[in-house]
Amino acid sequence: MSSSKLLTRLLVWRIRTISDNNFTLMVAGVIGLIAGLAAVVLKSTVHTIQAFLERNIDITGFNYLYLGYPLVGILITVVVARYILREHLGHGITQILYAISKNSSILKRTQMYSRMITSAITVGFGGSVGLEAPIVVTGSAIGSNFGRLVHLDYKKRTLLIGCGAAGAISAIFNSPIAGVIFAIEVIMTEVKISKFIPILIASVCGQLVSISLLGEDILFSFRLTDPFKASDAPYYLLLGMFCGIISLYFTRAMYKVEAAIKTIKESFSRALIGGLGLAIIIFTFPPIYGEGYESIKDLLAGRQLDLFDRTIFEPLETNQIMLMVFLFAILMVKPVATALTIGAGGSGGIFAPSLFMGGVAGFFFTQVINTLIPGLSISASNFTLVGMCGVLSGVLHAPLTGIFLIAEITSGYVLFVPLMLVSAISYSTISYFEKHSIYTKKLIEKGDLIQYDRDRIVLSLIDLKKVMETDLLLIKPEATLGEMVELVKKSKRNIFPVVNDKGELEGIVTLDDIREIMFDNDKYEDVIVKAIMQVPPAHVTPQEKMQSVMNKFELTQAWNLPVIEDGKYLGFVSKSRIFNAYRTKLIRHTKE
Repeated sequence: MSSSKLLTRLLVWRIRTISDNNFTLMVAGVIGLIAGLAAVVLKSTVHTIQAFLERNIDITGFNYLYLGYPLVGILITVVVARYILREHLGHGITQILYAISKNSSILKRTQMYSRMITSAITVGFGGSVGLEAPIVVTGSAIGSNFGRLVHLDYKKRTLLIGCGAAGAISAIFNSPIAGVIFAIEVIMTEVKISKFIPILIASVCGQLVSISLLGEDILFSFRLTDPFKASDAPYYLLLGMFCGIISLYFTRAMYKVEAAIKTIKESFSRALIGGLGLAIIIFTFPPIYGEGYESIKDLLAGRQLDLFDRTIFEPLETNQIMLMVFLFAILMVKPVATALTIGAGGSGGIFAPSLFMGGVAGFFFTQVINTLIPGLSISASNFTLVGMCGVLSGVLHAPLTGIFLIAEITSGYVLFVPLMLVSAISYSTISYFEKHSIYTKKLIEKGDLIQYDRDRIVLSLIDLKKVMETDLLLIKPEATLGEMVELVKKSKRNIFPVVNDKGELEGIVTLDDIREIMFDNDKYEDVIVKAIMQVPPAHVTPQEKMQSVMNKFELTQAWNLPVIEDGKYLGFVSKSRIFNAYRTKLIRHTKE
């Protein structure tokens, strides 16, 4: 029996014996388990690569291998992505959002494993990015493709994408609540309460796999030792604003540096130049090497002087001012390093860099405040952790994710009040300057992400070429009124495009334009079409977004607009046909 026939029989049996809701719950659990396993495999692979490479680094001294490893990692990643996987990497979360919005929640099959391979190489060799986005892409792709395999509709495929994302975050951080919140806050913005249950199940399953295989050896965890003091609230408020500014800098620096490196069109030249730039930054500032979690652990443990190890600044490590300058320099160059890693062809996400930036920002903030105000000693560990929440909330535009992630990795809710305060202020600060997150900004600017507006969702599903009318009768500008009247007799429409011999639209004639003279035989030979035609108030192109088309209809108050491409007339599009298509799509979308 062929595999397709076996699958068909299984699907028929499933429909007969298992309800859709129960089947979705079962599938969610399976996807959570697989996503959790993928997270464990990815983390273990990266640690194996790092351990192998670090055998050649004398960690007690200065070593020039920092110059080579990141560059080699990016070059290998480019070769693997281009010649083996044949896939464009880019920002993984952005691709998930695009698939949900514009590709019926269908992710490529290769994405179920491609990001695990490429990110393991990039991060293992010291690329300044994180593993979270690649594993989220992996989990989401597993959910999407499993949904396709068992013939689930768009909404259920989208739900399974969220399940994969939740399972991945839950497993990699041992934080099931943050996994659920991330899936809902970042991946899926339109979720009914009934849809929470599959995501919860997937998140729990992902965590169970992680705990079973890794135990306490998760990506990042910390036990709180200092209590929250209400007297520190004003400083947390200031930290929130500082984190918002850092989030804004991170976002804009990422855009500009990545855009600059991508002006180099040849992929290997881009990888070489970007990799060299990254290597120089990491050589100067070793804490930027890899994900950066080890450096954050040093800050939390009070080992901040260890950040100077293997740097040209090591002789100055005991100078407090030098420490603050060094930390501030790290804040300035970290987004550049991350953008170079991704822009040069590496694979990874901005989740870990955001947490790293937040941790350094929080620790830097405490050093400045404690230095400026004699006798004051605010908790460096608490502010470091809350800073991680603040920058993550700002960069991702996901305040709840930041709050619950830090609360869970600290194994308690002692810092819940400052987490809420800093997260809210950071998010509000960056939102004043950047309305959209680093994941969604480019998609929204291109009109490729509209999941926040049902009207725009339905409009985006309408293909202008399919509603364009191409059967209108044409007339030449030099034709007479008599010829125009004969054309009217043959037509069932009341609009006539005036097109010259080159195929260019010169104007239009409607029945209203000739109603008063069309029965005056004396004018049949004297009046030519060019004299009575009118110029359309606007035109559209075949590739134009439907939202733009509707805006033109609204601005011009027209009922029909011509479709022009490269100066040539193609047809007309009317409000009535768009409205009919809109209603059909709306009914289908609502059912799904």
